[in-house]
Amino acid sequence: MRILLVEDDVRVAAAMVSMLQRGGYRVEHAATVAAAVSAAPCDLVLLDLNLPDGDGVDVCRALRARDPDLCIIAVTARGEERDRVVGLRMGADDYVVKPFSMAELQARIEALLRRTTRVRRSAAETVEVGPLRIDYAARTVQVDGRAVTLTRKEFDILASLARQPGVVLSGERLLLDVWQTTWSGKHTLQVHVGSLRAKLGRPDLVQNVRGVGYRLCTE
Repeated sequence: MRILLVEDDVRVAAAMVSMLQRGGYRVEHAATVAAAVSAAPCDLVLLDLNLPDGDGVDVCRALRARDPDLCIIAVTARGEERDRVVGLRMGADDYVVKPFSMAELQARIEALLRRTTRVRRSAAETVEVGPLRIDYAARTVQVDGRAVTLTRKEFDILASLARQPGVVLSGERLLLDVWQTTWSGKHTLQVHVGSLRAKLGRPDLVQNVRGVGYRLCTE
């Protein structure tokens, strides 16, 4: 999952890049309007509106015109109601006012990607990630063309990870996705992930990021 971070404050940008990379995202940083509008295609943009060579509003309009389905979150010091209304009307999907917590920003990123992935998945119920082929409608899985039989929970864990390949999902997030609660605890999740890895025959596909969570390897 690729994220374009548009932020002219070097210290803020460094902290955000570090946080995003720990979460498994690939991040490109742009500090100006010119760099932002010429950046490579991405899945999501974190957009500061106060840039040294222009207004982030212009960046938003340019990127939205190029890709109507692009996810954009405005991250800015402009906190007045009028600013938030303008930001959302210009094409931002969400609006975060500085100062903000990294945990809240990450949660908003995950929520936005989850919503948009579900929309895309509704149009294409079969996804391929590396050697994996997952049919959501039929609830079937193939690895390198070999059919694999999974339990309902194992399939749900794999399906949840496959909705955001390469992105680290926390244990709490997976428990909510699969069990709709966190009461089962991380031990239950570990047992199911271990069984899933064994059945896939490729333990490297589902990676454990110590102290953070799990992600589906895309390579």
